[in-house]
Amino acid sequence: MPSTPLPTARTPAVEDDSRRAFAPLRPALTCALLCAVLFGLLLTLVVLRWGPLMSLDTALAGTLHRTAVAEPGWTRVNRVLTDWVWDPWAMRAVLTVAVCLLLRRGDRRLALWVAATALLGTGLQQAVKAVVGRDRPVWPDPVATAHYTAFPSGHALSALVAGALVLWLLRLAGARPLWRRTARTVVVLSVVGVGFTRVYLGVHWLSDVVGGWLLGGALVAGSAAVHGAFASRAGWPGTARRAG
Repeated sequence: MPSTPLPTARTPAVEDDSRRAFAPLRPALTCALLCAVLFGLLLTLVVLRWGPLMSLDTALAGTLHRTAVAEPGWTRVNRVLTDWVWDPWAMRAVLTVAVCLLLRRGDRRLALWVAATALLGTGLQQAVKAVVGRDRPVWPDPVATAHYTAFPSGHALSALVAGALVLWLLRLAGARPLWRRTARTVVVLSVVGVGFTRVYLGVHWLSDVVGGWLLGGALVAGSAAVHGAFASRAGWPGTARRAG
């Protein structure tokens, strides 16, 4: 009678290697969960029209709008930045270039992953806007106009998703620290800057902008964590050692 093979035991070395492989994914997963929880809390407060949040939104929007009306030159600069430099279509163009470069390198999986993450961000943004249906600020003397509903800000979400994905790709590629620091500076200035322009021009509330940042952060961090898990298990070129 043939003997039954004994199950292979996991040695401490194998378990240590597994823990080391998945350790870099924990910061991304933690960031995703934190952003998701904070977004859910903010969404609840917006839907319930929580008094202190509404007061803060109204006070800040009113102060910035008065400045925008009084400073037409500065307002034109903000309109150029928000309509051309940091417009969602400009952010999509940046990611399109990144996807094309990945395809040129032959990294089709990662190119598809980046494209799917960006498309999912647009879809989530539009879905939440439709469900919440929050009105934009209304002024007797508007300095800019915008369409569709307010929460979350599409400009804020698009800038954060594009910027965070670019930083993630640079990390995966093992880019030099100087390139990564420069890119990080540009991304931070762009994300903060576009959020300011949307409130300054009177087309969004502050909580709309923060909501866009949180939703975008949850999406990209979650995407990076899931990609790292698949890369580690399937042996993809981008391993968990760098994918986190």
